Amino acid sequence: MRIAVLALLWGSSFLWIKLALEGGLAPLHVTIVRCALGAAVLLVLARSARQHLPRGRRVWGHLLVAALFCNALPFLFFSIGEQTVDSGVAGVMNATTPLWSLGLGFLLGTERGLGPKRLAGLLLGFGGTLLIFAPWQQSGLTSPGALALLAAAVSYAVAFAYMARHLIGRDTPPLALSAAQLLAATGLTTLGLPASPHTESAPTLTGVLAVVVLGVFGTGLTFHLNSRLIADEGPTAAATVGYLLPVVSVGLGALVLGEEVGVRVIAGMAVVLAGVGLTRVGPSRSRPDAHLPSSERTAARSTPVSARTTSGVSSTSSQPTAPTPATCHGDSM
Repeated sequence: MRIAVLALLWGSSFLWIKLALEGGLAPLHVTIVRCALGAAVLLVLARSARQHLPRGRRVWGHLLVAALFCNALPFLFFSIGEQTVDSGVAGVMNATTPLWSLGLGFLLGTERGLGPKRLAGLLLGFGGTLLIFAPWQQSGLTSPGALALLAAAVSYAVAFAYMARHLIGRDTPPLALSAAQLLAATGLTTLGLPASPHTESAPTLTGVLAVVVLGVFGTGLTFHLNSRLIADEGPTAAATVGYLLPVVSVGLGALVLGEEVGVRVIAGMAVVLAGVGLTRVGPSRSRPDAHLPSSERTAARSTPVSARTTSGVSSTSSQPTAPTPATCHGDSM
């Protein structure tokens, strides 16, 4: 039941983004409100759990980088992309995040011994992405909006690699750490307000309600639910949610917004998910503590799973477990 609720909350994020945009909100405004409301929810939860925000310039420096690549940029890119691309397609593009994570890990040397199955999964996943884009067809998704969605998935992958090295295993409890990260993301995105295009008309009630639901439920509450799921049932159960997210986003887009679900997109989604599944097969997995000295690595392993999990990333797997996000948004696998 918890998996179904979490998948629905996370998978519906793309629907709320689309409704907020159609309701008159600009992409940057959606991003700022989403970060701010998500931070507010996590601050309340952290306070109720008696968790305190981190201290020290070094930790906050790492949080700023994480907030940029895990929140500010991907949140903005998804909003920009959904101005011209269906919400269902956005959810499918988000599902490619583990593929970019694996590819980045291989380039950085943190992924060793991919093995034939995981390598086949990587190639299959990228083949599915190519099938969705279909640049050889006139109706292919080669617009700037589609590229923005892909950039969001890549940004998540960069964030996961950075956070695994610099934030996972810290002394700060996960709720407080994620609240601080979303606070940093709110500050970063607010800096872009002077460059945001001016909108003459006020947003509609639907747009306002959509961004509120997106921030409170799709960004803040989902982190808490995901971290509890990982702590109680392990990262494998949480990873299951990741496979449901694109299905939920495509289904809601078709049912609520009347988006056409093309055969090519459905086939591409199936291929992407199959590729992601293959990349999770095999004993060879990279560790987020691979860059740490042996003493720090031992300390990180001794930290409880719930304390080693930020934004849906667990140190027990080479892939980010479902969400991604939650401060990396709750929509990454």
